[in-house]
Amino acid sequence: MMAFLKYREVWLAAAIIVLIGLISTRFPAFADPANLRQVFNDTSILMILALGQMVIILTRSIDLSMASNLCFTGMVVAMLNAAHPAIPIPLLIIIALVVGLVLGAINGLLVWRLNIPSIVVTLGTLTIYRGATFVLSGGAWVNADKMSPEFIGFQRAAFLGIPVLSLIAILVIALFFILMTRTALGRSIYAIGVNPTASVYAGIDVGRTKFIVFCISGMIGGLAGYLWISRYVIASVEVANGYELNIIAACVIGGISIAGGIGSVGGAVLGALFLGIISNALPVINISPFWQMAISGSAIILAVVLNARGERQQGRIILRKVEAA
Repeated sequence: MMAFLKYREVWLAAAIIVLIGLISTRFPAFADPANLRQVFNDTSILMILALGQMVIILTRSIDLSMASNLCFTGMVVAMLNAAHPAIPIPLLIIIALVVGLVLGAINGLLVWRLNIPSIVVTLGTLTIYRGATFVLSGGAWVNADKMSPEFIGFQRAAFLGIPVLSLIAILVIALFFILMTRTALGRSIYAIGVNPTASVYAGIDVGRTKFIVFCISGMIGGLAGYLWISRYVIASVEVANGYELNIIAACVIGGISIAGGIGSVGGAVLGALFLGIISNALPVINISPFWQMAISGSAIILAVVLNARGERQQGRIILRKVEAA
């Protein structure tokens, strides 16, 4: 039991339950299963993006361009749908994945081949990708009346009573869980974050691995591009502006160490869910937007403090897990 309580995910899950309980004292309907399913659905895109950011952060890197990737890719698929409504939605999703992959690969190549710090590369591409969105669209918007019903309705459809958007999030979570716990790439990602120098001596190609994780992050940004645009039914240059901070915050709250090497899929998902509950609940109980930002910021600072206190011990635990695998 005590060993179980050492996992940060357990404490974060408990904090989420307590948070839901506190909110329910002001708004009892918030804890209804139907409402909680809706909160999960509303948070699905953030969960997906947080997982893409997680693999980057675990290698001691960061991707500040994910929201711009989302914006550009979303504009591409929205314009394609507006011009050619007959294109099947699965093909549009594949196009979104490929476009996102290309944008992520550009980041990865600059980090790998030119050895430029990822924060510098992605700070530059953050602006470039959003500027490219403006050039592509000419500053025009793609509104709901230009999108096909299939484009808008795909993720709103339900299978076995579960929205497709939630199912996509669950599928992505499962794929990342397998990647991080059952593959050599997942072990390499952790090893690079814990000790890049030792990873080289262990035969891991650090640069190539970082390139791959940027490609993965890019594909996730591309997927989120379609999901975001079809959910909010508007594509513009301002889409998801500043959202990269929410993505990073979800990772930090979920226990993903900015120093790399520490974190889990469950932590990233719970961190995103924590932010999703706050963003859904605070307006309902009439908390002002200022206090919403203050509460979110306080949660992030608290998470950073807790991470800093527990990083050394968790790092040893992760190394033992990798050695045992």
